[in-house]
Amino acid sequence: MLPSSTAVKAQELSVLKTQALSGSPAATWGIIADYCGIADWHPVVASCEIVSGTKNVVGAVRLLTLGDGATVREELTAYDAQARTYSYAILESPLPVASYTATITILAGLNGGSVVEWKSTFDAAPGADDATARTTIEGIYDAGFESLRAR
Repeated sequence: MLPSSTAVKAQELSVLKTQALSGSPAATWGIIADYCGIADWHPVVASCEIVSGTKNVVGAVRLLTLGDGATVREELTAYDAQARTYSYAILESPLPVASYTATITILAGLNGGSVVEWKSTFDAAPGADDATARTTIEGIYDAGFESLRAR
């Protein structure tokens, strides 16, 4: 009898970052709530267009054009304005990640401020290593947080 062969999936990667902001949760959500408003607060995103579905409705697909001309297609997978959170998945991108899903949530912070929590799970894309995939996502989150702090 031959030994059985079992395919082992690489361990899923994850990133969780938080950023405290002085603005209230309502004010911070006002900036982030528009699923296609990311071009207004994230410095890497030059423009955003809803190419399928309806803005802020699960199933909406946004096309992000980055500053270098590259594009990213993402689908809204959950949206809860009352809880100040939404989730999305990357459908197509030049980023070194695959099976990427993320959630952005606005929480109450200290002294009337807010905390932005941005978390994701993903795999390294074929040809990319785990460290590159993780560092890329962390850099994207950090750039967004820096811009939000400046607002």
